[in-house]
Amino acid sequence: MCLLLCVQVDVCGYPLSIFFIVVNEFCERFSYYGMRAVLVLYFRYFLKWDDDLATSIYHTFIALCYLTPILGAIVADSWLGKFKTIVYLSIVYTVGQVVMAVSAIHDITDTDRDGTPDNMTFHVAMSMVGLFLIALGTGGIKPCVAAFGGDQFEDHQEKQRSTFFSIFYLSINAGSLLSTVITPILRGQECGIHSQQKCYPLAFGVPAALMVVALIVFIMGSGMYNKTAPKGNIMLEVCKCIGFAIKNRFRHRSKTFPKREHWMDWADEKYDKLLVAQVKMVLKVLFLYIPLPMFWTLFDQQGSRWTLQATTMDGNFVRTVNPILILALVPIMDSLVYPLIKKCHLNFTPLKRMTVGMLIAALAFVAAALLQLQIDVSMYIYTHTYTPHTHTPPTHIHPPHTYTLLQLQIDVSMVLLHVFLFAVSDCVVKAHVGLFTRVLLHVFLFAVSDCVVKAHVGLFTRVLLHVFLCAVSDCVVKAHVGLFTRVLLHVFLLFAVYSFCSNSVSCVDYCVQCWQAIQVVEDIKPNTIHMGWQIPQYFLMTAGEVVFSVTGLEFSYSQAPSNMKSVLQAGWLFTVAVGNIIVLIVAEAAQLPDQWAEYILFASLLVVVCIVFAVMSYFYTYTDPAEIEAQFRQPEHDKSNIMNVFLLIIIYSKEDILYE
Repeated sequence: MCLLLCVQVDVCGYPLSIFFIVVNEFCERFSYYGMRAVLVLYFRYFLKWDDDLATSIYHTFIALCYLTPILGAIVADSWLGKFKTIVYLSIVYTVGQVVMAVSAIHDITDTDRDGTPDNMTFHVAMSMVGLFLIALGTGGIKPCVAAFGGDQFEDHQEKQRSTFFSIFYLSINAGSLLSTVITPILRGQECGIHSQQKCYPLAFGVPAALMVVALIVFIMGSGMYNKTAPKGNIMLEVCKCIGFAIKNRFRHRSKTFPKREHWMDWADEKYDKLLVAQVKMVLKVLFLYIPLPMFWTLFDQQGSRWTLQATTMDGNFVRTVNPILILALVPIMDSLVYPLIKKCHLNFTPLKRMTVGMLIAALAFVAAALLQLQIDVSMYIYTHTYTPHTHTPPTHIHPPHTYTLLQLQIDVSMVLLHVFLFAVSDCVVKAHVGLFTRVLLHVFLFAVSDCVVKAHVGLFTRVLLHVFLCAVSDCVVKAHVGLFTRVLLHVFLLFAVYSFCSNSVSCVDYCVQCWQAIQVVEDIKPNTIHMGWQIPQYFLMTAGEVVFSVTGLEFSYSQAPSNMKSVLQAGWLFTVAVGNIIVLIVAEAAQLPDQWAEYILFASLLVVVCIVFAVMSYFYTYTDPAEIEAQFRQPEHDKSNIMNVFLLIIIYSKEDILYE
């Protein structure tokens, strides 16, 4: 009946049921990432935890979210089926989000109405229960939703199924992008019955409402779904096979028993040789997964340490940069960077890409450390000019929220405008005009943009910005001019800009002032270094994610046996969980007094792990799972052919006898 209904409601070759699945995924991802976007701030400023405790609980929660998918996959494949698993765990998920929203209502225990909860234990207990339910729900449905969507297609709809997964991935990023923009805005509102505070109930309440919508939408499509019955979990079968091989090897550890080529061969007595061969391929890839958690150790600190770093800066949160850059960099890498590398005849294998991605992530933490140094220096200026004898700050020192270092205030939108104008204009005109015309165009753009932004940023910032833009434009035109010409172009641009837009200061004086500005430390506020300075580290981390994560999933899929891709998917998610656990271990064990030193420590650890991974990759031999599986199926095929021939001989013999 269900299958018949699914056929009847196909729209443009697609089952109508996938509409409910895509909407469900969008709402669920909005709910998860929206809650997570302000979670560490909730710990820090509502529950009043310190940075270390907030970071520890945050990463414990993330680790739990990536451990529970294994449980969800086993329950779905062995007991309830995908549909019931998604429904039941979505209910748990929704309850968890509602509990989190309730835990953030300060008026519940604010008996004296001073805006501060009087029973913090209640709020901590509620939030921990809510987070546990959310981790169980989001992790449990994670391996089920995409696979359930794939089940809605027939065998002849391979193209439509592929398009569905692309749309499914887009819905994930769209939900993530919108939630990381909207939820911090909701948190910034003030609400309350007796006193107005930061509106964490609204910031958690909207994701909870979206999870309710997700659940309702998914259930609405129940009558249209193609619901396959549980067929047993291959993961359990793999674990049993590995366990038997280890046990059998231990039993036959005596030297009297001949050695076998691979320790998994000890499972041949009980399990099919094809299954044993498939397990060998899986273990070969899982061995390469051992160093990978270190990447996620750095990556997931975007939501903890980097968010806390942003609270010491001025401006709006820039975490939305990550999903935007993902949407931009994935097609750029696939359609431009990788084909260009291939044309250069460089053997940029998937494992080499992953190595490069890890190095880029390490550079992101170096950038974060450099930024943290600037923040620390600005705080140092304030705290170390304090006069202990009088217990009053000097008259030229103002509260911390009114100072910055070297006036590093910058309008991020103007920086993007600079880069955009240079890239677009140079790409458009370089094929039609000569070098001199491009130089004039660059000077004109510099003059216009500088006149626009010079009122908003300091001298030192503009110099850095112009040098950066020169480097960007140089990357575009370097194929057309020589090194000496480019050097002259840089010098000419730098001087010409200030000739156009600095009427009161000559070019030479301007450069002298730049040097003096670098030498002089001013009394300036530490908390107004703009959050836009976090963009470089977010860009590097996102680039590392695209090169590492997307390639890693592609590599795993290509090296996995046909029926064990879910096993490697579970292994990949497990590396994320372990990475978050490493954050807890390293942060607690290191106990570094300076945050920038912790960033450098994590970057150094990733570089070391990256070297280990590069060595392991060097000795890895790529395989074709389909070809290996065919080799083990071939004897059965040959045997059946022999039997067919034998039967034909018997039949023909009987015909000959009858004929005689």
